[in-house]
Amino acid sequence: MPVKIRLQRHGRKGYAYYHIVIADSRAPRDGKFIERIGSYNPNTNPATVDLKFDRALYWMTTGAQPTDTTRNILSAEGVLMKKHLLEGVKKGAFDAEQAEVRFEAWKASKEANVSKTKEQLAAEKAADLKARLADEVKVNKAKAAEVAKKKADAIAAEAEAEVVVETPAETPVTEEVAE
Repeated sequence: MPVKIRLQRHGRKGYAYYHIVIADSRAPRDGKFIERIGSYNPNTNPATVDLKFDRALYWMTTGAQPTDTTRNILSAEGVLMKKHLLEGVKKGAFDAEQAEVRFEAWKASKEANVSKTKEQLAAEKAADLKARLADEVKVNKAKAAEVAKKKADAIAAEAEAEVVVETPAETPVTEEVAE
């Protein structure tokens, strides 16, 4: 039975997430599977991967073939690196302790890169928020200045109208009173 490590689609239209499963290659994409070993959510930034590392390594060593996307996921999680190091131990290139040290060093560097990326994304988001806030304050000041100008113009026009209305009315009244 040819076994594949592949993705099984879930979620709604336009917002998919995937289960990483071990399945017979002849089974339908979302059909029967042997074992579920994790999940992959590409909707987050960076993408979220939850993987049973030991089970994935077991299936890789027993001959399961990953699809292209799952190969990339397993590579990013370190399953392929660990398999490669275990093959080196079998061939006698180095011992198991040295393989574990190499894997831990690779894992530490990978985690440092991921945390650096997350920090960079957070900093970019904060800078974008700060820039948008500054733009909004600038627009609000412009609107406030425009409203103040309109109010000043309205007050000036109202005062001018009062002066114009009072002056003609007073002049005839005083002339009548004088006669």
